[in-house]
Formats: sequence, structure tokens, C-alpha cells
Amino acid sequence: MATVTPNFNWPVPTSTDLVKDGATAIEALGDSIDGSLVDLKGGTTGQVLSKTTNTDMDFTWVTTDDANAIQNSIVDAKGDLISATANDTPARLAVGANGETLVADSSTSTGLRYQAPVAQNPILNSAFQVWQRGTSFSLAASSAVTYTADRWSVPTGANQACTISRQATGDTTNLPNIQYALRFQRNSGQTGTGGLYLQQNFETVNTIPFAGKTVTMSFYARAGANFSATSNALRTYLVTGTGTDQNWLTSGYTGSGLAIDGTATLTTTWQRFTFTGTIPAATTEISVSTFFTPTGTASTNDYYEVTGFQLEVGSVATQFKTFSATLQGELAACQRYYYRTNGGANLRFGTGQAIATTLANCLVPFPVQMRIAPTALEQSGTAANYGVLNASASSVLTGGVVPTFDKAGLINANVTFTVTSGLVAGNAAQCMDNNSSSAYLGWSAEL
Repeated sequence: MATVTPNFNWPVPTSTDLVKDGATAIEALGDSIDGSLVDLKGGTTGQVLSKTTNTDMDFTWVTTDDANAIQNSIVDAKGDLISATANDTPARLAVGANGETLVADSSTSTGLRYQAPVAQNPILNSAFQVWQRGTSFSLAASSAVTYTADRWSVPTGANQACTISRQATGDTTNLPNIQYALRFQRNSGQTGTGGLYLQQNFETVNTIPFAGKTVTMSFYARAGANFSATSNALRTYLVTGTGTDQNWLTSGYTGSGLAIDGTATLTTTWQRFTFTGTIPAATTEISVSTFFTPTGTASTNDYYEVTGFQLEVGSVATQFKTFSATLQGELAACQRYYYRTNGGANLRFGTGQAIATTLANCLVPFPVQMRIAPTALEQSGTAANYGVLNASASSVLTGGVVPTFDKAGLINANVTFTVTSGLVAGNAAQCMDNNSSSAYLGWSAEL
């Protein structure tokens, strides 16, 4: 026995061994093999062989659910997923309800959870893309609730003259490619210290899907260099009510309550803030708002900027999205509440018919069906800013009075224009901006 096997060192006979030595060598070889393979002996049906240590040929028989393998018992039902709670620590994630989707959530033990599918963001003009009324508003102190960017309204108190304006964000690092923000500026020198609100109301029809749900509201905000709120605090409310299509700032809500009352601490860099709450099951109206309580006398850059508002079912804020995937869709959604025909050189507001030598009725079509028949007509320009062109005349007639609001439906409005002379009753007429660019007509169906 002058040699052994290369891997396990089993003794083997050589060609020079005597017969009796060869037999002894064969016996020793068999004993070595038997001893090496002893761990393979035994076991029961269904067991598998597992390494006991790193030593060669050191095995043990174990059940299929090896402690170092994923256990069969980890799953309990169809659809269960195997996740993890930590490094090398598998865990079961129970299947969600029908129709729910899987989302990442670092607050759960597995880092995952199921939630209802994310619906459209119901907050209109949440990225401040639509400004039909203009892109800058100088609000006097003690102003009533005033609409600025579409769907967003602001009141002011004593000594609280403010400027609301559209601003380019210019930040693709801290914002998800949002082009515009609303700047809420307390004018320099103002001393009023009451709360200053920026608010949007939901219709009842758009509120019902959130009743009884856990929701998350999120937005992006930053402060101006002289933002005067104590501790740079910007408050946010999600107000609920049980009335129908009310305006919280002007009339309050029936059965008013707060589903969210949060505080965002602003810096001069854009940040995203998220707040979670539960909307009562009986809720039929919602208002979202931000506000701050200023201190002292306003300086030059006493403002905050905000954009990217979002409300969604669930306890985690998902990637920001506007109500509509397109600017045209967002504009149309806003025009359900307000529509303006802005002036321009000889811009036609509508067409109609002369009913007398000095009167013409013109029908102004709305681009979308409005929420209700408009309750107010906004207009600008002097008498000379408007004109009527009839089918038989070649010049714009001037000297007319500002048009009067006759009646309006959901899809169009009738406007009566008065001119000095020149119309022929029964002839067609066009109502227009008299080459001034300052005239406009605006119809409001706001809450």
C-alpha cells in the first residue's frame, strides 16, 4: 500500500503488493470508503442531503424545508409573495385585494405594500400651468376671495396687500420637471399678521371617490429669502364637509372638519412635503389649502413658492402627475369653471344678428360645457374697446358701450352690444375687440 487516491486519500494496493497485502489493502480501501460515505446512510422519504460543515463528505439528512432554504410554510395562500425584512431574512407578503397594485413602501417590514390603483390627481392646475385671468395679480389689503391662477383663490386681510404671480421654477434637480410655480408674496412694508390662504375647492362629484379613504396630500415648496412665517412654517389643510358644492373660504363647509393639518418647514431649496389623513365616510366636499402666518413688517422677498399639489388614496405619495396628461386637457378642465376670451387686434368674440340699428346680439360659444350656467361676467375695456362688424359694413363701428351680460347656458352665452348707429336689423353681425387688445369677456361658474 504505497499510494492513496488523490481526492480522499483512500489507500489502494499497488502492483508490487503481495497477494495477502493486496487483500489487506482492499479491505482498508473499503473501510475508508465506508467511513467517508457514512453520512449518506439513512434519511427518510422526502428528505434531502445537506452539508453539515465545510469538511469534505460531512453531510446530514434534512427535511425539504432546510433552515437555510426558503420554507414551504412561508406561503399560505395563492398569490402570496416571498419578500424580505432584512439581509438574508425572507418573509411572506400576503396577496392584496382584487385590483390592488404593489408599491414600494419603506415604512413596512417588507418594504412593499398593496394599495388601490392610483387615480387621476383631482387637484386641477396643480402645476400652475393655466392662468386665463393673467399671470400676475396685485391684491389690495382686505380683498375678498379672488381667483388668480385657474381654480386657486386668495383672500387678504387688513394691511396684507399681496402679489400672486407665475414663476418659472428653473429647477430640474429638486423638482420632477415642473415648469411653473405660484409665488405668494407679501408686499414689502405690509404689517398685517393674519393667516394668508391659497385654496381650491372640490365639487361634490369629485369628492365622493375619496370618502372614507386614507389619503395623502403632497406638494413642493420653497421660501423666499425674507419669508416671515415663524420658523419658516407653511401650514396645509385638507378640509372636509358634508354640504354640496360649497366654497370653504367664502361660506364655510357644513359639518366642517380637518382630515389633514400639517406643517411644512421651508428652506430656500425646493422640497416635497407629504401629509396623510383619513377622510370621513360622510364627506361630500373637500378643500385643499396652504397658508402662513406672517410676523413683523414684510421685506423685499417675503414670499413662498409652491407647485406640484397632489391628492391620492393611500398612505404614500407617488410620483407627481397632473390631472390631465396634456396642457390642453388641463386647460379644458379649468374652463369648466371659468372661460375668458382675451382681446387682440380685431379678435372676434362671437357672431350673431343685429336686432336694431344700434343693437346686436352675439352668441359666444364656450370651448367646454361649464359646471353650471355662469353666474358672473367679467369684462374689461372702455366703450371704444369693443365694436360690431355687420355683414354690409366694411368698417368697425366705434362708440358702443361695454357689452351687457344677457343670458348664458352651459355651452354658450348671448352678449348684447350697443353701438351709435349703422346696423341693419336682421343682418348678421360679429362682436369683436376694436383693435385694442385690452378688452376681454370672462364667464365664471366657480364654486
